[in-house]
Amino acid sequence: MPEVFFIIVTYNAMKWAQRCFTSLRQSSVPLKCIVVDNGSTDGTQEYIKTHFPEVEFIQSKENLGFGKANNIGIEEAYKKGADFFYLMNQDAWLYENSLEKLLEVYNSHQNKEEIGIISPMHIDGTEKQLDIFLDKYIATNFEKTRLISDLYFQTLKPYYEISFINAAHWFLPKKTIEIVGGFNPYFFHYGEDNEYVNRLHFHKKKILLAPGSKVVHDGKQTLGKVDYNKYRDLSIETKILNPNYPNALQQEKNALRQSLIKNALTGNISQAKNLLQRYNEINRNSAELLKIKEKITKEKHSFLNL
Repeated sequence: MPEVFFIIVTYNAMKWAQRCFTSLRQSSVPLKCIVVDNGSTDGTQEYIKTHFPEVEFIQSKENLGFGKANNIGIEEAYKKGADFFYLMNQDAWLYENSLEKLLEVYNSHQNKEEIGIISPMHIDGTEKQLDIFLDKYIATNFEKTRLISDLYFQTLKPYYEISFINAAHWFLPKKTIEIVGGFNPYFFHYGEDNEYVNRLHFHKKKILLAPGSKVVHDGKQTLGKVDYNKYRDLSIETKILNPNYPNALQQEKNALRQSLIKNALTGNISQAKNLLQRYNEINRNSAELLKIKEKITKEKHSFLNL
């Protein structure tokens, strides 16, 4: 039986803790779980330690964000001999056979070396419809997969290759960790999964969506859920760091400059000022971004101490 380690980052998780961790106990496949807590203030730590003593609990001294905290859990699981790493959000839970069905896809795949991530089907907290983000990812990949057609005609295949899935439920073979590495600490919260997937594609690995496995993600069901007054918008930095595009820094600076000039000439002064601010920010951070890009291009298991 393979060693499967679940890594869950918590921050004020009491709303979901009972359902989340009970679902792990009820899995048809034995598993182990590591929690990295980012400084909860709602009693999450005590609840997990008391009611789920089988969980290995790591308390961070500060809020490290999603990516850095996951990296701590990944490193710990790797040292303990993990064959598979399951990254799961705190607002999520499994069904009894969710993990079993994912392992079936992995074991039956002809070329295991190309598997980067296997994802189950995400359903929302009502458990009555697909998570809105999964709807989006399926629609984005419609031409390649024809999954919508197969859903309608009930002719589903064991798995479909898609270009992206968010990190609410990621099932990663050990090889993915050893080659692609962990999350980029440049990203505190939001965007780290986009950056990770860019590196996954750089290493010629694939994302597989397994319709036979379903799980719950009780996240907000709106596509514009990220509050950029609270979290930095790092979409431009994500493009610059993409190892699949060597000249992305210059291309993004050119695009910003052109958009800045266009807005200034058309009288949109407020937007022009915002673009100038972003251009100057990218300029200031160029050396750091290029250093990170060199690291992820040349090193294996980036951002992890394995």
